[in-house]
Amino acid sequence: MTLFDLTGKVALVTGGGRGLGRGMAFALAQAGADVAVTSRTKSQLEETAKAIEALGRRAFAVTCDVTQPESIEKTVKAVLDRFGRLDILVNAAGVNKRTPSLEVTPELWDLIVDTNLKGTFFCCQAAAKVMKEQGGGKIINIGSLASEIGLPRRVPYTAAKSGVLGLTKALAVEWASYNICINAIGPGYYRTEMTEPLFADKEWTKKLLARIPMKRAGLPEDLAGAVIFLASKASDYVTGQIIYVDGGFLAGWLD
Repeated sequence: MTLFDLTGKVALVTGGGRGLGRGMAFALAQAGADVAVTSRTKSQLEETAKAIEALGRRAFAVTCDVTQPESIEKTVKAVLDRFGRLDILVNAAGVNKRTPSLEVTPELWDLIVDTNLKGTFFCCQAAAKVMKEQGGGKIINIGSLASEIGLPRRVPYTAAKSGVLGLTKALAVEWASYNICINAIGPGYYRTEMTEPLFADKEWTKKLLARIPMKRAGLPEDLAGAVIFLASKASDYVTGQIIYVDGGFLAGWLD
């Protein structure tokens, strides 16, 4: 359907070198978009770009530190120089470290909050400047279960991801007149390279899966439908929302 066709669109995916970001970059390319991927690790980006090109789409790998606004500005300029436009932004760059709240240092707080919240805002800002001149665009932020509930030993992360949801709503209201739709996706528990050490704990995994109504953890490809919907014409009247893709985790408690 043309509602979900992204042919001719250009997407930028931060944190696109691995995990959920990589999966969403593939999904956008499969829907027809040309995709630029960023992270701080060049080798992972190049692998992702080659895989996207194998789908018949144009790809661009560019390093970016989302905690530094000047790095974000350079990245957006590089994307414009390469592709000439920017239609879709997916803010998938993120970091987390489980630490008891009484042991959180200012350095750890800044790392987590600057990456997940500050970085998301300044990426939104840089992209919106371009989209405003183009007449519109789609921005997709990545929230979390922590956007909705408190998670112990993840206080900076919970604060940041709660902030991402508030940020999404505020920017949606402010930028609606520019025809910029800005929404969020809230993944549940997913198996990626970053979370695999958690799933190595068999007892923890057993308890987690018992809590998820669908009885399995998510995989990167489970986010494909949500990201394509929010990036496409199908969501032109949707803004300021978050879609939780969590296997039913937040829907209620199981007996």
